[in-house]
Amino acid sequence: MIISFSVENWRSFREQATLSMVAGREKQHSERLPVMPGYGMKLLPVATIYGGNASGKTNLFMAISFARHLIITGTQPEALIPVEPFRLDPSCAAQPSLFRFELLIGDKCYDFSFAVTRKRVVEERLVEILKTTEKMLYDRKGDKIEFSPALKDNMFLQFAFQGTRENQLFLTNAVNQKVDTFRPIYDWFKNQLVLIAPDSRFEPFERFIQEDHPLYGTMNTMLSLLDTGIEHLGGEDMPFENIPFPDVLKAKVQAELLEGTTVRLSAEPMNERYLITRQGGELKAKKLVCFHRDINGKEIKFDIQIESDGTQRSIDLLPAFLEMARPQNAKVYIIDELDRSLHTLLTRRLLEGFLAACDKDCRSQLLFTTHDVLLMDQNLLRREEMWVTERDQEGNSTLFSFSEYKDVRNDKDVRKSYLQGRLGGVPRILMGSLCNTAPHGSSAEETP
Repeated sequence: MIISFSVENWRSFREQATLSMVAGREKQHSERLPVMPGYGMKLLPVATIYGGNASGKTNLFMAISFARHLIITGTQPEALIPVEPFRLDPSCAAQPSLFRFELLIGDKCYDFSFAVTRKRVVEERLVEILKTTEKMLYDRKGDKIEFSPALKDNMFLQFAFQGTRENQLFLTNAVNQKVDTFRPIYDWFKNQLVLIAPDSRFEPFERFIQEDHPLYGTMNTMLSLLDTGIEHLGGEDMPFENIPFPDVLKAKVQAELLEGTTVRLSAEPMNERYLITRQGGELKAKKLVCFHRDINGKEIKFDIQIESDGTQRSIDLLPAFLEMARPQNAKVYIIDELDRSLHTLLTRRLLEGFLAACDKDCRSQLLFTTHDVLLMDQNLLRREEMWVTERDQEGNSTLFSFSEYKDVRNDKDVRKSYLQGRLGGVPRILMGSLCNTAPHGSSAEETP
């Protein structure tokens, strides 16, 4: 789980901004707060992030995405690090960008941070947070590194650091060199952190079209309850050589897909989706389709690309919500523009379903950006679970939660105050000036 995330000098965030998932003392919805045994604190299972257009919501999402990519994929030799410092202040260009995560992994807490420029890793630090103190595991500054007393005599760690490029995180190289000491942190970013952008989908959704999947029936039931008109999903078998992809891509799949594994391919611009699996040495292809019932009760097959945008978005997101609500699930889901193409009541039902499954033993988290003010309701969310990004006159984004306002009581209509601009995070639209920009001899609004 994420305890907190901080970012500085990244895109629109010039100053350090911190998203904290530590629960405060308020009693509202306290029954669904995950408890951290031995640490004397509770965490929030959800964070909603509001803000006007270009206020920094997506930049926060992209900061986490960048950090994950740098940790998991890393960089090529002599390549520049694709970091994006704040551009509206020339002095920031040469300054490092900082990323810091406080994480609960299993029953242990870690503080992992790094600062990078386009050319090199300036700092990198990993700390294990104990119940009463902290234990530094390693602290890298430029070309030097200091290990904890328990690790400093490990010659292989020293060897691994000597082989770490200046544009590469030591965590990444150490795991690549089969150092298991730091693998839990690496594996958390790789396996437990799930990022879903507005134009992407939950990666494992294809498993839910297999009839032997434990959530296959639930997925189809939910699609029906959400009034999509879909009876069930399915996979239409077709020869691999007939799928509409370039020969170069087919050759790549033929050469690289391992036995018993599956890859998803999407054919643009029609958004046709295919699953390619190697079984018994042969490549087998399935095309994702939907089934509806006609007026006579007969099943009619539909290609997914002719479904509405909202239905396709529901198909993309439902597996994520079903999985995050499963007991023992410990993944963190971060969704940019959760409400894109979804009816506001549907978005609320999805969120209510997730929150209903949360309790003190829950280890799932959901963080998402949205413009849907219907969710801005204290009957649904705690004040500290509602966050706002706001951009100042210098283009710098700030991040704050409603719990920082002392006058926001438990019975306050935060939605009304937000829309009136009392809580920040709304666009500063100069409507008078906008109307005055109409060409001479015309008006912004004409009457017949």
